[in-house]
Amino acid sequence: MSRRSLLKRSAIALGTVAVCEFEGIARAAQGSGSKTVLSEDPKESTMPHIIVKMYPGRTEQQKKQLTEAIVKDVVAVAGVGESSVSVAIEEIPPAEWTEKVYKPDIQSKWDKLYKKPGY
Repeated sequence: MSRRSLLKRSAIALGTVAVCEFEGIARAAQGSGSKTVLSEDPKESTMPHIIVKMYPGRTEQQKKQLTEAIVKDVVAVAGVGESSVSVAIEEIPPAEWTEKVYKPDIQSKWDKLYKKPGY
C-alpha cells in the first residue's frame, strides 16, 4: 500500500489531521521549473507541527507507521527537512468526538478543510 493510499484511508478511518501553517517556504524560479528554497530563518526549522486526532485502539506500531508516512509526505511536498517536522497523536474517545473534535475542528472550520469527512 502506498503512503498516499494509507493517508487517504487514515483520514476516514482514524479521524482528523491538523497541519500547522507552512510559513516561510519560498519558491524561486530556476530555468523553466521552480525549486523550493528553504530560508535559514530558525523559525522555519521548527515547523510544521501535525496533530492527528483519532479514536483510541491503534497499536504503537500503527501510530509509528502513520507518523512515518505523514513525515515523509510533508518533507516531500512542503520541502522541509525531516528534523523540522513534529507529529502528535491525540486519542479522543467516540463519546467525546463531537464536542472535542467535530464542532471545534471540523464544523467551525469547514471552509478551511482541504479534505472534508464523509459523515
